Amino acid sequence: MLILLPPSETKRSGGEAVPLDWSTLSYPSLTAQRRALARALVKLSRNAKTAQAALKLGRTQLCEIDRNRLLLTSPTMPVIDRYTGVLYDGLDAASLSESERAFAHTHVAVHSALLGPLHALDHIPAYRMSHDSRIPELALKKHWGASVAGVLARTTGLLLDLRSEAYVALGAAPVRPGSVYVRVVAETVDGRKRALNHFNKKSKGEFTRALVQSGENLGSVTELIDWATAQGIRLAVGAPGEIELLAEQQLASPGVPAASSIYTTKERGDRLGG
Repeated sequence: MLILLPPSETKRSGGEAVPLDWSTLSYPSLTAQRRALARALVKLSRNAKTAQAALKLGRTQLCEIDRNRLLLTSPTMPVIDRYTGVLYDGLDAASLSESERAFAHTHVAVHSALLGPLHALDHIPAYRMSHDSRIPELALKKHWGASVAGVLARTTGLLLDLRSEAYVALGAAPVRPGSVYVRVVAETVDGRKRALNHFNKKSKGEFTRALVQSGENLGSVTELIDWATAQGIRLAVGAPGEIELLAEQQLASPGVPAASSIYTTKERGDRLGG
């Protein structure tokens, strides 16, 4: 089983006093492309004005350019500790046990725009670059698309793609049994389902945490749905190649959710006073 997550634009600072070691990163077939893109980003970041435009940074974000300029010599930390934001708050990697973190390293990958897919405990520096950054002479879709798709095509077993569609464009998951895109939805008061946007991130993080804490290497969509049902997590087969993760909330038909979350049966009972 492989759970494929999107990255976050926000990163935690600091780390171990060890610079990036290319040889330790997962999927070593991507090393040449990683190094080329990192060099291009460092070069771009030597000109603050050009980098600000290329990376779409506001005036309060100029410190991100310094991060990029120093990324080849700056401290590193595990991927699941480096990224911050709503999804990674839901995952809450810092509170996982050592065995759970080891399980995550085998079964969770994060698709970085800069470094391609990385496993959970790969050590990386802080940086700023996203799927729509404009790197001179390197179009990201062309740079990554075929190579990342090739890496993912060589995976076996259950592949759960929780990335945003923007990151899918940087390397599609294979079309095969057991490879599915996870779409977070919520029900309207009239019973219809609507896809969530920003607020899907928390549900994805909590879903990933539940899978990691289960310690189960699920082998098929059927096993996944059976596992989720036992946990009180609502999953259903959606469009071809997709499964739907139902967030525990209801929406007014034209409205916007205030939050989204998944709960196990016990947690739902606790919230209801049961």
